Amino acid sequence: MKPLKLGLLVNPVAGIGGAVALKGSDGADLQAEARQRGGQYLAADRAGEFLDHLRNHLEAAANQLHWVTAAAPMGAQCLQERGWQHEVIVSPTAPTTAAADTQRAVHACLEESVDLLVFVGGDGTARDVLTAAGTQVPVLGVPAGVKMHSGVFAVSPRTAALLVAQLVQGGWVAPVLREVRDYDPASPSGEMHIQSFGELLVPEISGYLQQTKVGGKESEPLAVQDICAQIEELLPPDRDVVLGPGSTCLAIKQTLGLDGTLRGVDVKTQAGETLLDVTAAQLETIERPLLVVSFSRGQGFLFGRGNQQISAAFLRKLHWPDDVWVVGTRTKLNTLAQRPLLLDTGDASLDEHLSGLVAIISGYEDRLLYRLSATAS
Repeated sequence: MKPLKLGLLVNPVAGIGGAVALKGSDGADLQAEARQRGGQYLAADRAGEFLDHLRNHLEAAANQLHWVTAAAPMGAQCLQERGWQHEVIVSPTAPTTAAADTQRAVHACLEESVDLLVFVGGDGTARDVLTAAGTQVPVLGVPAGVKMHSGVFAVSPRTAALLVAQLVQGGWVAPVLREVRDYDPASPSGEMHIQSFGELLVPEISGYLQQTKVGGKESEPLAVQDICAQIEELLPPDRDVVLGPGSTCLAIKQTLGLDGTLRGVDVKTQAGETLLDVTAAQLETIERPLLVVSFSRGQGFLFGRGNQQISAAFLRKLHWPDDVWVVGTRTKLNTLAQRPLLLDTGDASLDEHLSGLVAIISGYEDRLLYRLSATAS
């Protein structure tokens, strides 16, 4: 199975001002004063704690992670000391200028198409990550700073490790928007005004949503209705929508007013026309398609079983993940017994390219991040 590609960024000066009563660690002047007072850097120890717990959770599956990171104290040193294989993709200035180096490192991780970006720091680091990444990739904060007002951090390095292990092992992890909060830099001296600077996409361990839960279990028909309502609400009016086979997609077709097929691939055009049971050749002529597709129950194939009309040539036309909406209930995911979703498009390089994490629409305003792989083990 292709390893998940994770970025690790450590703000090496995070936390130095906390124990010496400086209320933060942002800026060279504050860091210098903290060192003069005997302040200690915390980020490396917190990153090491996270990495140690993650190895304990994964054991033999640790090779399912491919780390990319910044040189020396911004990540590589921590990974090397803990025996994790890694790839250095960017080097900070010496000494690190923190904010600028963090943002450069985030951009480098985005260029590497990481599945998840893990950063170690505090609210100031979270603001730098927000500036550079926005919501382009899920991020997870390992708390190491002084000011911890943002909702993007795990409770502890231990819980951050558990969450990453869930992603590797097929657990339920939902991508949610959480606020980045920090002191308002315009606040009068001596006052503490906290403001929101934006939101980051953060993974959180997920269970059943209340509206789809009956007696502690998911009501699958109700969950499918929620999926249909979400798709109907989100569909843009100016796109040709390609809907794959299967009962979940059939329910979506019916919600959209299509007399669609159960086992075929159907298209709802932006002009309001319906094309039923289309072929691969027909699909490949569509200029700006949006694909809604589910996976096979039990086997977990997303492409290559029962939907060969969705060819590799067609898939290469799509912009991932914006043009591909994967749908499926938690009950259906449970039939995979935590195995990954599978790819067999007939194009090995495409299968390799698409492997990683995919967001699954599993209800109304409800998504899960799940492994997608060209191999089952």
